Amino acid sequence: MSDKKYKIGYTTEVFDMFHIGHLNILKNARRRCDYLIVGVSTDEVVKSYKNKTPIIPFKERIAIVNELKCVDKVVPQTSMNKMEAWNQLHFNVLFHGSDWQGSDMYNNMINQFSNVGVDVVFLPHTDGISSTYLSEILQKIRNNFLLHSHQTILKTETLHKTKVRSPHRSMEKNTLHTIYFHLSIRCAASESCCTWKTQF
Repeated sequence: MSDKKYKIGYTTEVFDMFHIGHLNILKNARRRCDYLIVGVSTDEVVKSYKNKTPIIPFKERIAIVNELKCVDKVVPQTSMNKMEAWNQLHFNVLFHGSDWQGSDMYNNMINQFSNVGVDVVFLPHTDGISSTYLSEILQKIRNNFLLHSHQTILKTETLHKTKVRSPHRSMEKNTLHTIYFHLSIRCAASESCCTWKTQF
C-alpha cells in the first residue's frame, strides 16, 4: 500500500454498534489525507441492501462518528452510488476496508473513479470483530433472555393460576439496547485507544 497523502478523503460505513474495527479504519484514513469526510448510511439505505434495520438508529450512529477527532466532516449516505457522493463532495480518494478488495463491486468502482482521477485505497481490516458478529451475539443473548422470561412467566402462571402476557416487542428492543450498553461499557473498560472530541 502506497504512503501517498491526499487532500480530501472519503469513506462510508453503517457504523452500527461502533467498535474498534471502525475506529481503526477512520484513524488510518485520516492519516492518509488532510481532510476526512465520512458518510454514515441512513436506516433506509441499510434496509434497501441488507433487508434489515440497524440496531442503533441513524441519528445516534452519525452523532457518535461526529464526535471523533479523526473525522472532519460527517454526511448521511443516502445512496450506495459513490459517484453521486463524489459529484457533491469532490474527494480525491475513496477509502474502504481490505475485506472488500477484489470484489466485483469495488473493481467496477476503481474503473469508474479512475476516469475522474480519484484513487480507491483499501485499508487493513481488523480481524475478529464486526457489527454482524456483535449482532449475532446480541441475538443469542436476546433469545436466551426471552426463553428465560417465558419460562418464568409459565411458572408464575402455574403458581398463581393467572394469565400473564408475554413480553412486548418494545420490551425486546429495549432489552437489545440494554445488552449493547453493558457490552459497550465492558469493551470501553478493556480498550483505551478511543479518542473523542468531547471530554466527559
